[in-house]
Amino acid sequence: MDDQFLFSNNVIGLKEIANEKYCLTFKKQFGYKAGQVVQLTCNRSIEPRLYSLCSGEFDQQMEILFDLKLGGELTPKLVELNPGDRLYVSHPYGQFLRPTPEKMWWIATGTGIAPFRSMMRSGYEADKILHGARLEEQFYFSDEFKTAFGEKYVRCNSSTNEVGDFQGRVTNYIESVKSLPKDIKYYLCGRSMMVVEVRDLLIARGVPFENILSEIFF
Repeated sequence: MDDQFLFSNNVIGLKEIANEKYCLTFKKQFGYKAGQVVQLTCNRSIEPRLYSLCSGEFDQQMEILFDLKLGGELTPKLVELNPGDRLYVSHPYGQFLRPTPEKMWWIATGTGIAPFRSMMRSGYEADKILHGARLEEQFYFSDEFKTAFGEKYVRCNSSTNEVGDFQGRVTNYIESVKSLPKDIKYYLCGRSMMVVEVRDLLIARGVPFENILSEIFF
């Protein structure tokens, strides 16, 4: 691990916001653009992982959303951190950025909502936000999105527990839209299967390939 690319940082706080899903807050060392990522680890012997920032550009701290991987090397260590503990964090980077002033849809599943929270907290607007999940607790930051965007924020529930605003996956919602906008940007963030399925569906519905931007969570 090269010290040129990872900088010493300190934990401010750690909060479990859902079962095995955590928000980690740490010192803001650099400015950044909403949608960018950082590499992060808590031990120089552990390979850093890539995380989207979910804090806003003007927040006084940096924040990531991550899920605990019980068999993983890094996240079991992250959930044991306390305020003041050491982190190693890269400079923010990435091109998953909002083009101003173009209209757009944000489409996410699970923790893929993280970069869109950063965009929301930075004051950016979206014409539609689709958030897919199976359980109510998996609609992370839903109160914030509902307050900011009202009916533009749609929780797509892919299970049968009747929680959410739309019963079905985000792909089902897109299929249900009779006249899908073609001249806007579609931002996709989540697992690779969702991103590929939504991208292919949008293209099949006539959305130009260059209007689709994606960030895959592993």
